[in-house]
Amino acid sequence: MPIFLGRLLARLAALSAWWTPVAVFGVVFATSWPLMALAEPPGSRIVEPANYWWYFVVTAATVGYGDFSPTSDAGRAVGAYVIVGGIATLTTVFTRLTAVMERAKGRRMQGAVTVEAADHIVLLGYTPGRTEQIVDELAAEGPCDLVLCAWDDVSTHPMPGRAVAFVRGDPTHDEVLRRAGVQRARSVLVDVRDDNEALAVAVTADHVAEGAHLVVALRDIGRVRNVRYVNENVRCVQWHSPHMITEELKDPGITEVYADLMTHGGAGTYSTRLPGSLGPVPVERCLIALGRAYGATLLAARTEAGLVVNPGWRTELPAGAVLYYVGTHRLTPEQIIRALGENR
Repeated sequence: MPIFLGRLLARLAALSAWWTPVAVFGVVFATSWPLMALAEPPGSRIVEPANYWWYFVVTAATVGYGDFSPTSDAGRAVGAYVIVGGIATLTTVFTRLTAVMERAKGRRMQGAVTVEAADHIVLLGYTPGRTEQIVDELAAEGPCDLVLCAWDDVSTHPMPGRAVAFVRGDPTHDEVLRRAGVQRARSVLVDVRDDNEALAVAVTADHVAEGAHLVVALRDIGRVRNVRYVNENVRCVQWHSPHMITEELKDPGITEVYADLMTHGGAGTYSTRLPGSLGPVPVERCLIALGRAYGATLLAARTEAGLVVNPGWRTELPAGAVLYYVGTHRLTPEQIIRALGENR
C-alpha cells in the first residue's frame, strides 16, 4: 500500500505540474478579454469573439502579427498583461519539457528503461573495451538495433555515444531480460564474467527467449556439453574470439562451419601450387574443373601480389600460384593437371 500511494502521489504531482501553465493561460485569457472590452472604445473589432482569441494567442506567444491591436492606452496596458502572461506560460511549459527530457535521459543513462524493440540483438554482460569492439563489428555492415544488459555494478550507460540501448540489472532474472526485450530478440549473446555465470545466464535467457538465436561465449570450450543440457541448439563460441562471436550473431550457424573445418574428420582444408606446365589459369576454370572432378572448392589463392580470398571468376592465376581449397583429400599435381587440362 505505501508503494501504491507513493506512485499515485508522484503521478498527481506530475499532472499538477502540467496543469500549472494551462491554468495560467486560462486565467489570463478569462480576465484579459473583459478588461480589453472595458478599455477599448465601443465597436472595436479586437474584442469580437471571432477575433479576440486570435489576438490573444499571437500576443501571448509574442508573435504579434499586428492584424489586430488595441487603440487606447488602457487597451495597450491589457495587451502588456497578455504578453507577460504568455511569457510566464511558455517559460513554465519549456521548463517542464526540459525536466521531462532530462529525466528521460537520466533513466536511459541509468539503464532504467524498458526496451520496446523487436528483431534486435541483445548483449548480456559488459567487459570494457571488448564489448565496444563487438558493438562496432555488429554495426559495421549498417545500423542495427542493439541492447546492452549489464549488472548493477555498471552504474551508467558505458557507451552513451553509440546507438545502443542500456538496461541495468541482474541478467539471471526474468524481469530484467524482459526489460531488454529478449523475448522479441533476433539474437542473444551471453558474454559474462566466467563460465559458471554464463551457464546461469544461459538458463534464464533460454527460458525468456522465444525463438532467438542464443550464443554463449565460453572461456573453456570443453564446457559446451554443460550448455547443451540447457538447449542443444545453443551455439557456444570461444570467449577469446570476439570476431567469431559477431559473425555467429549476424550469421547463425557459421561457427559450426568453422568448427567442422578445424576438426579432424570434418571437411579438410588444403593448399597446393598450380603446376607451371599449365601456364596462367582463370579462377573460373579452377572452380569448375576441381569441383567437378574432385568435389573441391577453391577458397583463396596466393600470388606474388599477395593473398586473395574468394577471388573473382575472371581473375587469372599465374603458374606457381598457391591454391587453398576445401575437399575430401589432398590433390596431387597430376590430378590438378588432369582436371584442368581436360577443361581448357
